[in-house]
Amino acid sequence: MKFSRMAHVVACAAIALSATPGARAGEKTLMHCFAWSAIKDATPADWQAFYAASDALPSKIKGVVKVWYGKLEWPLHQAAPSQMDTATVQKFIAGETLTGPFKDVPREHGMCIEMTGADALKNYADDPYHKTWNEAYSKVHVPGTTTFDILGQ
Repeated sequence: MKFSRMAHVVACAAIALSATPGARAGEKTLMHCFAWSAIKDATPADWQAFYAASDALPSKIKGVVKVWYGKLEWPLHQAAPSQMDTATVQKFIAGETLTGPFKDVPREHGMCIEMTGADALKNYADDPYHKTWNEAYSKVHVPGTTTFDILGQ
């Protein structure tokens, strides 16, 4: 039986995809993701230090598998009260309607860290290298992030 060239390419691609661990849906890992606003006057050296510290995370912290970082395709806009006293914070946490001055807090950059699971997230937070990484991160981001964790099913 003779295969057409296209059938051969499709068969090879199917075999390659089925053998590639990253191609499987529903990974059982955890993705720790966050978006932030950049410090406008962060220097190229500050960014390079952040990139280097981030690239080192998988080799420095047990349970960290891979990192992704970069500028977001579209900024993630968040409305934030521009003045939050204790009473306003409590209302905000309770989900009550707030009135007053708000400001747009655009998050232009993001990072996701793939980890082996929820235990790795705790290990990441407690690891001494996290402090080193945070020192580099603090030079490129305005305090405050939009953070979420995705648990693979």
